[in-house]
Amino acid sequence: MFTLISIDPGKYKSGLVLAEISEKKVYQAIILKSELLQDYVRNLNNAEDISKIIIGNGTTSKQIREKLDFFKKEIITFEEKNTTFRAKARYFELFPVSGLKSLIPREIFIYNKNLDAIAALIILEDYCKIKFTLNQNMDFKTWLK
Repeated sequence: MFTLISIDPGKYKSGLVLAEISEKKVYQAIILKSELLQDYVRNLNNAEDISKIIIGNGTTSKQIREKLDFFKKEIITFEEKNTTFRAKARYFELFPVSGLKSLIPREIFIYNKNLDAIAALIILEDYCKIKFTLNQNMDFKTWLK
């Protein structure tokens, strides 16, 4: 197994995705306060055999990378330009609108606060050059406060 963490770093909140590359599957996606990111990644690393961490090169990426210095394997900073914008389209690929809801403008179903985990997924997909699928019943709207 080759398990990766992808992070869309932010000043106040960050998106995080845990995925297995050979299965092309996302097993965990969460949005959490950036101050909790270090402990969350440490706990994930203790529970899983994380092979690599990919961090978007935007807001606060240097500070977050420094906080993850306990991780002794590879940490890669990767381009994240337009990932939040692209996350809106990817959201509807992951969670298609159907039935009567399809008559309502799609933007009503998206809250920008929920896009950070999808932006982390896009960073991962761009890095790996593959599309990932979701583990069953995955919810990208989870917040850890």
